[in-house]
Amino acid sequence: MAERIAVLTGAGISTDSGIPHYRGPSGVWTRDPELARLFTRKHFVNDAEARRRFWRTLDLHAGARPNAAHRALAGLEKAAAVRILTQNVDGLHQKAGSTPRKVLELHGSMATTSCLRCHAGYATADVLARGEDDPSCPACGGVLQPSIVLFGQYLDADVLSLAGNIARASEVFVAIGSSLTVDPAARLCAVAAECGARLIIVNRDPTPYDDLADEVVREPIGEAVPALCARLAAA
Repeated sequence: MAERIAVLTGAGISTDSGIPHYRGPSGVWTRDPELARLFTRKHFVNDAEARRRFWRTLDLHAGARPNAAHRALAGLEKAAAVRILTQNVDGLHQKAGSTPRKVLELHGSMATTSCLRCHAGYATADVLARGEDDPSCPACGGVLQPSIVLFGQYLDADVLSLAGNIARASEVFVAIGSSLTVDPAARLCAVAAECGARLIIVNRDPTPYDDLADEVVREPIGEAVPALCARLAAA
């Protein structure tokens, strides 16, 4: 059995929890390219209407609960050293029981919000509870942004460096529900494979890394991931 398993997860793992995926043939941004504009740093900072629409999209995450795939990955920790590298900001891996310190959130987290002016931090749930369509910082009146990486912002260099180290050290690297079209996260597949890891891709649609993979799984994620985790645990 592989002792070191790294798992890269994208939006597809959370669709069974009611959070839609963004890319791909039927993705939110594919169907409504204008909506992607809300997730750029430039428009978020400078356009109050963009911020209002952005905050309304947080309803996509409200009440979401972990699904069978999240729970299966959490359970795999009992059999192997598992590190999760997630492109998602929904916190569902931790809610499913994955050890928080073993979950690396590449694009940040919706759980917290900070002021772009004074950098004061708040729980996003508390900000939403105020019921404001464009909430501002109660300390200085500055613009509030959830602690996520928007288009036009760079991933945290330390987080990305750690993700690379995890990929290089893995014996099995599994990419689940990611279009694998957004770098630098997508390149982790190549990093792992080049260092000898077995690459497994679980995704409904083709990805740019399918030809590099040892195994490609097209079955629904809610069924495929629990079966894969059971197989990895028993190997």
